[in-house]
Amino acid sequence: MNMQDSGQAMIGRRGFLTWGGQLAAAGAISAFAPARAWAQAADLYPTIRTQFESYVSSGKLPGVLATIGRAAGMPDVVAVGTQGLGETTPVNIDTLWRIYSMTKPVTGIAAMILVDEGKMKLDQPIADFLPEFANMTVLTDPDNSLDAVPAKTQITLRHLLTHTAGLGYSIITKGPLLQAYLDNGITPGIVSRFPIPGQAASAPTPDIKTFSERLAKLPLVAEPGTKWIYSISLDLLGRVIEVASGMDFEAFLKARIFEPLKMTSSYFQVPKSETKRFVSNYAPVNGVLFPIDPATTSIYLDKSPFAFGGAGMVTSARDYDRFLNMLANHGELDGVRVMSTATAKLAMSDLLPSAVSTDGTYADGAGFGAGGRVGKGMNAGVFGWGGAAGTVAFVDPRSKLRAVCMAQYMPSSAYPFHQDFAKWVLKDLGFPA
Repeated sequence: MNMQDSGQAMIGRRGFLTWGGQLAAAGAISAFAPARAWAQAADLYPTIRTQFESYVSSGKLPGVLATIGRAAGMPDVVAVGTQGLGETTPVNIDTLWRIYSMTKPVTGIAAMILVDEGKMKLDQPIADFLPEFANMTVLTDPDNSLDAVPAKTQITLRHLLTHTAGLGYSIITKGPLLQAYLDNGITPGIVSRFPIPGQAASAPTPDIKTFSERLAKLPLVAEPGTKWIYSISLDLLGRVIEVASGMDFEAFLKARIFEPLKMTSSYFQVPKSETKRFVSNYAPVNGVLFPIDPATTSIYLDKSPFAFGGAGMVTSARDYDRFLNMLANHGELDGVRVMSTATAKLAMSDLLPSAVSTDGTYADGAGFGAGGRVGKGMNAGVFGWGGAAGTVAFVDPRSKLRAVCMAQYMPSSAYPFHQDFAKWVLKDLGFPA
């Protein structure tokens, strides 16, 4: 079943990554604490361990894992439970997880690589690459009608990166536009081979070029640059990256991010040979976990219509930690530079148009950078996002602190990992939120 990423999980994302003004201070741990042996992660992170054990022992989850890294080198790992109900294989740093919207920062950084090379500019109209977007229209009454007027502003790269392009997202979007999205297969994201109760049927998602062309014919929810609306903009950005780079989007990610960073377990289609380390995905229903995508028969074993830049990745905690470690080092890891220091800093800064506020949205009160939430004030530069199946991650380049939480359940609002994980990390570092 094709299904857009956000709707199943975004209820309750307000307050996501509530850092509590403490992550900057947490850098003191790295800078001044005496050296310790970090091998016993269970002892170093009692809050995280206790929380994870509670979820597993109560049957709320079969397995959950976190990595916490500081400075260079391997992160600490806290792992509890197994890859699926009734299974004996424990989760570990190389277990594969569906990360859904945690794909968005990866796509955002891919775009910033092209900005770094001068192949795109932040405020450049995407119509320069995709001419079909040259003459967009904007709905006059989004909840009730498809009546629209010509847009006053061109959609830019900045708008796509920050969810301010005026685009919608099936399930989140309402009214006639939602049905238009469904009828055109504008539903980038896969969940299950089975029908999911409450989810409207949609036409098959087309290839990325057709996806772009169909989307351009539909009206926008809001004038570009005026409102934060969680959207399919990072999926569309994959097509912009293709045209600007002259490469297939997935091939670009492999060549410019995955391979340089040695992210050897990052996929948009899981090889059958890797199902032995792939977790199953569950939906908590009345206290019981219902398998909506068993690993051995997962829909992720099939090739998707295109590499969904907003929701399509399966990866390991090791790989995502390496991505964050590169960002913590402002574009470089293990002597390999992915992007310039200045561009990496720009990517993790607040790129929102000046008139846009995130108050009352999933990014409530925060800024937004290249596909991820950006902290303000003491937390300026802290960058991260979460995924529809309970995953969440963040990086603070100033303190070199990075953290990844991997769980697998939908919707993400069923458990408070998005809201609580950063608090657990901070508490174990000595800074209770």
